[in-house]
Amino acid sequence: MAATEPCVRRVGDELAVSVRVQPRASSNEVLDVRNGRLQIRTTAAPTDGKANKAVVRLLASFFGIAPSRIRVIRGQTQRNKVLQIAGPVELPPAIAHELDSNRL
Repeated sequence: MAATEPCVRRVGDELAVSVRVQPRASSNEVLDVRNGRLQIRTTAAPTDGKANKAVVRLLASFFGIAPSRIRVIRGQTQRNKVLQIAGPVELPPAIAHELDSNRL
């Protein structure tokens, strides 16, 4: 099933990244893009913002940036989230095609 929206959009110098989080997983990892969302697994529980903090750390590592440049802007208590990444960012090859294939 092809996604109608890309998992990543440029908004000026910033990026908006749509993710789907699986909390309490057996490992911490950024997987692939499915249904227009970057799939993320974290061992953290979805309580007291622990899973959100783990997702921010995983994305920071994935993009090679400081965690302070990432914040959850939608879906703080849901599995589907949108995160904003401040400043210019070079996209990892695993998702660069998402932006290139959609004229944004």
